[in-house]
Amino acid sequence: MKVIGIILIIFGVLAMLLGSMMYGDIGVSAMIGAITAVLSGIGFLISSKKPKIQ
Repeated sequence: MKVIGIILIIFGVLAMLLGSMMYGDIGVSAMIGAITAVLSGIGFLISSKKPKIQ
């Protein structure tokens, strides 16, 4: 799970850089996809921690 989260965050950061180089609506949609990848990566990293059972 940690590996997938790290890969998604790296992919999202690279996609944000590439999205900022694109013109118009294509760049906006690429940035939205990049933000989604970063948030998914953060979610995978958070969920990889073991829950505390009380």
